[in-house]
Amino acid sequence: MMNKPLSDRVEEMATASILGMMTVITFANVIARYVFDSGILWALEVTVFLFGWLVLLGAAYAVKTRSHLGVDVLTNGFAPGPRRIVALVATAVCILYAFLLFKGSWDYWANFANLPATEGRWFPLGFEEKFREKGWYETEDTPMPEIFGIRPLDWLQDVFNYGERYEKIPRLVPYFILPLATGLLLIRFVMAGIAIWRGRMDGLIASHEAEDAVDEAAEKLKDC
Repeated sequence: MMNKPLSDRVEEMATASILGMMTVITFANVIARYVFDSGILWALEVTVFLFGWLVLLGAAYAVKTRSHLGVDVLTNGFAPGPRRIVALVATAVCILYAFLLFKGSWDYWANFANLPATEGRWFPLGFEEKFREKGWYETEDTPMPEIFGIRPLDWLQDVFNYGERYEKIPRLVPYFILPLATGLLLIRFVMAGIAIWRGRMDGLIASHEAEDAVDEAAEKLKDC
């Protein structure tokens, strides 16, 4: 763990923290519902947002660490040259897919942050000149956090809501994960493509956890 780059440790801590918060909020809501016959109004919405953050950040991190599952039974039988070509083609498809995800994510989130979305259905042809600002849109149930009478996110109202007070968290906050995570996904596929091109990697798949587990179990049986 300590030998990992700082960026890896930060992402691992972030995903672990998100998972921990989901567990705590869900447990607290269950206790409130079945023990105190009450409930936490915002628990479900926050859990859904956290789950989205967990999945999207995890997907980008898995590309970075080459942890995504894949089928390489055919490509492993190729000679190094054809295997490299197949890996480059697969990476190019992934880059295109991640690019489209990033464009769609930006277009969905941008207006909530009072920013222009892109023109063009598939590929950006510039930014829209006229758009409806949606920085005042709030979430359905999640209130603005308050700690000892201090609301640490009140600065958002001056930037995105013309100084008007938010009663609930603006949608631009939880939705920000969309362009952030898909942007990371795109960057990491590009980096993987460069590494394959330069010969530092032979493909997008590195881990074979299932095979390793079977081999380990077989070794233990032999020892018995």
